[in-house]
Amino acid sequence: MGQTLTGLLTSVRAIAGRPGTPAQSRPGGGPDQALLAALRLCGDHLSALAAAGPLTDARRTRLIASIGALTTACSTPGADAFDALLRTGQQALDSGGEAEARLALALADEATALRARSKGAWRLRGNALDALGRGEEAITAYERHLALQQNTAASRDVERRIATLRAAGDRIDEALTLFRADTRADTGADKGADTEADTRADTEAFGAAARLSRRLPAAEARAAFTGLVRLRTAEHGTGDPAVRRLAALYAEHRRLSDRDPVADPLLGGAEPIGVPGLRRLVAGRTVCLVADTPRTAEQEQRPGSPLAALIEGYDLVVRCDEARHTAPAARTDLHACTLRGDTPWKGPRWDRRAGARLVFGDPLPHWRLALRSRLVPGAQDRVGDATLRRPLHDPALLREEAGAGPASTAYTVLRLLDFLGTPARVDLIGFEGPAALSPREREWVGTRAANPDDTAVRITLR
Repeated sequence: MGQTLTGLLTSVRAIAGRPGTPAQSRPGGGPDQALLAALRLCGDHLSALAAAGPLTDARRTRLIASIGALTTACSTPGADAFDALLRTGQQALDSGGEAEARLALALADEATALRARSKGAWRLRGNALDALGRGEEAITAYERHLALQQNTAASRDVERRIATLRAAGDRIDEALTLFRADTRADTGADKGADTEADTRADTEAFGAAARLSRRLPAAEARAAFTGLVRLRTAEHGTGDPAVRRLAALYAEHRRLSDRDPVADPLLGGAEPIGVPGLRRLVAGRTVCLVADTPRTAEQEQRPGSPLAALIEGYDLVVRCDEARHTAPAARTDLHACTLRGDTPWKGPRWDRRAGARLVFGDPLPHWRLALRSRLVPGAQDRVGDATLRRPLHDPALLREEAGAGPASTAYTVLRLLDFLGTPARVDLIGFEGPAALSPREREWVGTRAANPDDTAVRITLR
């Protein structure tokens, strides 16, 4: 890959020129200057990747392939490189990093300069701004996209995203209005002489409020909002009505930052749950993970079989991914699945009945789209929210290094249950032969196995 990357960078420089220099004109014309500018941006990104060392991320490898396709299109007489430009921008966005999001935005800017009426270019620009946390600017780009989009069905996701961004901004506006009204009330009240501590607290609160704005990048707005809530809580206490309302607005703002509203906000009656909700769901209960194998499925369906009685005796039955052998009516209290491939939202819909459904996946836009596309209203009572979408690598949860390789869904569930630490017992059933875990995963299970037997590996959770 290093040689390929170097060769591609050489080709890009030959066509587009080096940073800060215009491309050399060629007889018979050549690509539009905006395309050449986009290609130079890609060259800068390739140079940064080359300097960073060996590539191990498959998404960045796909981005390099997209840049290669754009380079070919730019160097082919008569070729229309615009679609290749949009695909490269989208691939940069799908790579998930901040540098890649900035590249996507820069490519979107060149695309809108090339074709100001391209709905795809404005959608890409909105998505890139959104990924960078620049919500108000994203709304403007999304609205330009909608003005050009004639397909009503294709507009719904963008309309929902605009509604989410506006709602998050509205929570900030209401918080600032509440702060100003509360401040005026404090000023008008006869509270006696302020202490030095009171004066300092007021000054800090005013500073936090002054920094907070719906036009701030999302991370900065979140930090300022957090500081304001912390300061007002320390000053007035959690029993103060204004503080309670401020905290509620903060919680709503955080939820909107992590999760879009959907056409049915409750997903057909389902309740979104995060880490605290899942911890309560499994607390004190016996849990079994059942493998989807022909042998296990056959024994489970046989009336009066010991395995069927064993599974029925657990408080929670967990099944993973798409069922190929398990009977459609088999009891499933918790269904977990992992999104895989470049377009995970195109998979089969999750219509098997489950008490709760956890969907693991990254990046966040793919996870959101998969939920909208594949969840079936009424097929689950609870749905894991964005805080549960990547438990192995989330810094707030398990913080496992991404270089450890892909993990099976069963292993992800086991690690998550181990982290929660509240189930009374967790057993694995049927995980042998084709359903066996990887060596790394078996090693982790082996260190916690309390009582292996013919049908289950019982794990005592710490």
